[in-house]
Amino acid sequence: MEAPGGLRAGNTVFEATLLAEPAGISVWRYDFQLGPDDDGYEFEGRFHPVNTDVTGDMRIAFVSCNGEEEGDLERDGAERNAMWARLAAQHEAAPFALMLQGGDQIYADEVTRGHPLSDDWPDRVPRDASASEIEELRHYLRERFVRRYLEVMGAAEYAGLAASVPSLSVWDDHDICDGWGSLKDNRTNSAVGRALFQSAREMYLLFQHAATEADIPDLFMDQQGASLGWWRSLPGLTIIAPDLRSERTRHRVMGEAGWHGLRQVRPVEGQVMLVSSVPLLGPRLSLVEMLMMAIPRMQHYEDDLRDQWQSRAHRAEWREMLREVLKLRQAGPLTVISGEIHLATRAEMGVGEEHIHQLVASGISHRAPPKGYAKGLGWLAGLGEGPLPDRQIRILPLPGQRQRYVAERNFLVLERQGGAWQAVWHLEESGPTPPLPISD
Repeated sequence: MEAPGGLRAGNTVFEATLLAEPAGISVWRYDFQLGPDDDGYEFEGRFHPVNTDVTGDMRIAFVSCNGEEEGDLERDGAERNAMWARLAAQHEAAPFALMLQGGDQIYADEVTRGHPLSDDWPDRVPRDASASEIEELRHYLRERFVRRYLEVMGAAEYAGLAASVPSLSVWDDHDICDGWGSLKDNRTNSAVGRALFQSAREMYLLFQHAATEADIPDLFMDQQGASLGWWRSLPGLTIIAPDLRSERTRHRVMGEAGWHGLRQVRPVEGQVMLVSSVPLLGPRLSLVEMLMMAIPRMQHYEDDLRDQWQSRAHRAEWREMLREVLKLRQAGPLTVISGEIHLATRAEMGVGEEHIHQLVASGISHRAPPKGYAKGLGWLAGLGEGPLPDRQIRILPLPGQRQRYVAERNFLVLERQGGAWQAVWHLEESGPTPPLPISD
């Protein structure tokens, strides 16, 4: 394929670099920089404004869960992307400097269907597939991932926003398959499971980071890429995103590479934001796990609970992560930002110099679960949870709300004004919440 035309930023024209050619398409990348005095770039005759001033007041958008498990590509576009349209309107009114994507940017659960080796994944996995059959499966999966990324990212409500707002993303299970890492080991470690993970990883790097294996040392904390966690620093702001999927098993959330990378982070002075694709502060789930395992027809949901930090299988590791977060808190105010649960909520832990906020915004396009589910989870949160001594976790209602969990599609806007940060949830039915100060 002939290379696309140049991209103009300032007085310089940048040429494209061919990254890969998966599934019969060519993926090109432009490497360019915009400084604080630049107001955007021009490509194919269209100018795309970009807010490049991150030294003072600034706005950040946070989204997660962009899709659904079944029939996502067949949904009505206006319904599916309604909250993306609202986010784009927010950007038009007051431009964002950055968009954080907290996981499940696509729902790839259906990519395995239609191939004899993976059609029944994860319920049945063939054990006798040949190397050539696995290679053919990998080619099939890559094609399916490419189609899904192109359709999801090609939606007008998303594409226009993405062209003007720099984005940083971390993946979660649906970017691979439902429950990746919490499924049984003989599934994820099988030849089919490894082909699925490798295909998902390649496409995640390509479509969410515009990267290939060669770029890993420049982008991620682990130079070898066993973990794809990253951190970035801006004036007065450090953003940290550990990878909670690449090394996950039923018995751990992160592996050696992920832990080593996290412990090397040195925040700049100012606000710290830690993106945890799975909420770090949550209710006591061990009681629910015990109940589900006692009821045969409920055991199907055990993997969903094992996905959480609060699972009894991860309790020791959860405590270790909380201790690491408290160390990071010493650098300045720290806020954990999470998605994944298709609800909006918030939490706090500690007081004074150990006080931590958690903001959960989940479901930019995934339809909300029943409101009764949110009420039940709120009741469970009322039981309290304290994995570390004298540091009780408190699940709290959003500003202006009465219930601890809100069952509406939503996104989050983080804004710095005069050096102080605040957060506003935008709820599909209820509208924007009153601002919540988080610079403490």
